[in-house]
Amino acid sequence: MRILDRYLLKSVVTIFISCVFAFLFLYVVIDVLSTLEDILKHHFQIWLLIKYYLLYMPIMFVQVAPFACLLSTLYTLGRLNHNNEIIAMRSSGLSIFQITKDIIIFGLLVSFLVFWINDRFVPGALITTQKIRTQVTEGSKKIKDKKQETITNLSLYGLKNRLFFVNKFLTATNTMEGIIILEHDEHQNLMRKIVANKGVYQDGLWKFYQSITYDFDLNGQIIQEPQYMEEEIMSIPETPKDFVTQRQRTDNMSIAQLEDYIWKLSRSGANTVIRNLKIDLYQRYTTPFTNVIIILLGIPFSLIMRRRATGISSIGISILVGFLYYVLDAVCIAFGKGGILPPLLSASLSHIIAIIFGTYLIASMP
Repeated sequence: MRILDRYLLKSVVTIFISCVFAFLFLYVVIDVLSTLEDILKHHFQIWLLIKYYLLYMPIMFVQVAPFACLLSTLYTLGRLNHNNEIIAMRSSGLSIFQITKDIIIFGLLVSFLVFWINDRFVPGALITTQKIRTQVTEGSKKIKDKKQETITNLSLYGLKNRLFFVNKFLTATNTMEGIIILEHDEHQNLMRKIVANKGVYQDGLWKFYQSITYDFDLNGQIIQEPQYMEEEIMSIPETPKDFVTQRQRTDNMSIAQLEDYIWKLSRSGANTVIRNLKIDLYQRYTTPFTNVIIILLGIPFSLIMRRRATGISSIGISILVGFLYYVLDAVCIAFGKGGILPPLLSASLSHIIAIIFGTYLIASMP
């Protein structure tokens, strides 16, 4: 490795690590102060709080890594440009890509690290931290006055290898609307599909209305005429509380679990939900590479800065660049979930545009 490469990397890595630790420290301080009253009121154990923040570290790292990458790139290259060191490098015959290639490789390595952490540690950490935070904020107070909610696109793995999909669940009346139940055997072959317009939980039993039951063979073919029932008592052991507390959240799934979940739902006919889940899945692959993409966007902007206050300029530009990029990404995701873009293109379009734009700006610099 050249001396110049070590010089650039040392600055970028140092600032990146400093930014990550600074963001994590600020988050912990602000979060503790905001919940201090609840912590003292309910005499919360200090070891549980330590466990909470330790578990939350990988979640925060995944969230702040792109901004830390951008800020470290802008500050490092902006400072070099401010001291005319970039001009000296260019005078020796080096192109912008040759000067910054190690920074781009560093961003790529951070992206792979974020991908690994996001899939291996974040889902489990989210589940545990959510439980701890609920204990802190609610303590021992009763939840009987808790606001009743309407849950949409609810799904649940139930007993007897059943997969439930409910379009709308009204917690106030224990009523489900738009119900699909898939029953699988031990090899995950679909054996039965139940579709119902509405289901109501009364006296410990689920009563379904306008239900149709389909039975399938091992080849996935319907083996007899579908059975229609205007009103039917269903032997489902799950209660309304199970549907509320155990509903599936894609944030709490690893990539393998999410892929398996989509596969199980693929024959449910819930096309909108499947499309949205596919977008979530593809985002798991594309989102970590925001770190290297945002470095590509930051390089030309950092070299535009001349003799301004490098630190202030880098912070301001990093906020602007990051904001515009995330707006573009949010628009692409919205188009995908609205059915305008295919799921894969929806999850990757903002990355493609950013790569092309950043590469063009770097290549067109004098």
